[in-house]
Amino acid sequence: MVTTVFTNGRILCPGLWGTFVSTLVIEDDHIAHVGWDNDKSVIQAKATASTVDLKNRIVLPGFIDGHVHILNFGMSLQKLDLLSCKNLADIRNSITSYAATHPSDPRILCRGWVQSVTDGNALATVLDDLDPRPIYIEALDLHSTWCNSAALQELEADSKPDPPGGKIHRYHNGIPSGLLEEAAQFDIVWPFLDRVTSMEKKVAAIDAAIRAHQRAGYTGLVDMAMGESEWEALNIYRSQRGKLPTHVAAHWLVPYSKCDADICRHIDRAIEIQQTFNRNTSPEFCINGIKLLCDGTVDGCTAGLHQPYGGLSNLVDPIWPADALAAAIRRATDAGLQCAIHAIGDRTVQQAIDCLSQIKDLPSCRHRIEHLEITTPEDARRLGQLGIVASIQPVHLDPATFGAWPEMLGIQRCKRAFAYQEFVDGGAHLAFGTDAPTAEHQALPNLYVATTRRSAIHPTLQDTINPEFAVSLATAVSAATAGAAYASFSDSWTGSLRSGLSANFVVLDMVWAPESLLEARVCQTWYKGKKVFDEEAGDL
Repeated sequence: MVTTVFTNGRILCPGLWGTFVSTLVIEDDHIAHVGWDNDKSVIQAKATASTVDLKNRIVLPGFIDGHVHILNFGMSLQKLDLLSCKNLADIRNSITSYAATHPSDPRILCRGWVQSVTDGNALATVLDDLDPRPIYIEALDLHSTWCNSAALQELEADSKPDPPGGKIHRYHNGIPSGLLEEAAQFDIVWPFLDRVTSMEKKVAAIDAAIRAHQRAGYTGLVDMAMGESEWEALNIYRSQRGKLPTHVAAHWLVPYSKCDADICRHIDRAIEIQQTFNRNTSPEFCINGIKLLCDGTVDGCTAGLHQPYGGLSNLVDPIWPADALAAAIRRATDAGLQCAIHAIGDRTVQQAIDCLSQIKDLPSCRHRIEHLEITTPEDARRLGQLGIVASIQPVHLDPATFGAWPEMLGIQRCKRAFAYQEFVDGGAHLAFGTDAPTAEHQALPNLYVATTRRSAIHPTLQDTINPEFAVSLATAVSAATAGAAYASFSDSWTGSLRSGLSANFVVLDMVWAPESLLEARVCQTWYKGKKVFDEEAGDL
């Protein structure tokens, strides 16, 4: 048995968020003791153990990214980032420069497009003169892609109908104009790009994604759109390494279809895999449940709202009809699968809660709603009353990306945006994630935005988004660790610094204050008692 005593630190006291002790003892891969230097067990351990001086740094449970797209995030690290572009000219100039420095790439892949910087316009003809190669510009929210004509041609978009819940934008003559959104993104663009990407590149992308998360202090990831390709790549990566250097739980994506048999086929595939890779037999690499995508995004005007978007007269319906959603939830629940429901708009959130409320013993299922960006006061309360997990991504409320909302929603609806403290007041379990690559994967900016409601992208920006809904730092850290563990059924062995739990923790040079979080640094990340990242040594 290998024993290590960490001393001279500020170690978050288990169960007392915001209270610290000085000493942590680990034995092999688990925590043996959390307390003070003069505790009897610490004195006994020091006689034979190695000692690490924490130099007054803070130790927190390892962060868990409760909502991430692992393969997509890893692949995004190789794409041209357009997030800093302020207008169409910036986008064109960035693509032209990138194309010149990447002459051998078969395609030009971009990410981080904010639709409002081009006023929602996404025509292929605007891109066609930049480069003859296919150009794919993925929206920041991942729910749509803007293509040039070469990309539309290789997608064969002109011969494809709109899939249920999606749209290929077209001219009046029926020719695709350049934008594919929602199910057209997930059913057409993503599968095509997946087919033309080698497995070697996918495995390398997973490695890059996991390493980036380790550098940010994460010891766990919850993938929110798992499919066959991602699952195969993860298994190859795992077999090559012998084991994963972090724990991964996944939700199998079940797309809406008008054909009940198609929906059942996807759910049954998740059931099949879970028989081998479940949280009891394989807790560190498992299928937890299914993901149900029930609306789009506010920026794309595809989130389901009770009232129309500004300038529009028609309501946006949820992607899933209520009866189909309720049936899918029942089928998954009966098989022991956890449901994660993407619901951003208030209308879709209400539908999701209504369907979940039909389930018996709902709290034990730990079903979750993802995003919850616009909610009514009543539905904010119902989350806690019914035992539904609020799985949220504070980085999405960054004021730097909020500029188009007042025009699209109006001031009154904007006042209901990201009502996190209401969820807490209603007794809901919070779980933090980042939704990377739709947003920054770093944990500390996520905590900063949640607690200050200010911008981590542009820290000098003075704007705040509904500061009355800010949560305390203790609540935020809990949501990013214990809360995310609870939401993924891993709280019995990780998520807190408790004796007997896995030795998963992060060492931080930080001041315990919300306004100082952007200056904080991840010094070390430990997983199962082994150091997997060291700021001084780099990746291990």
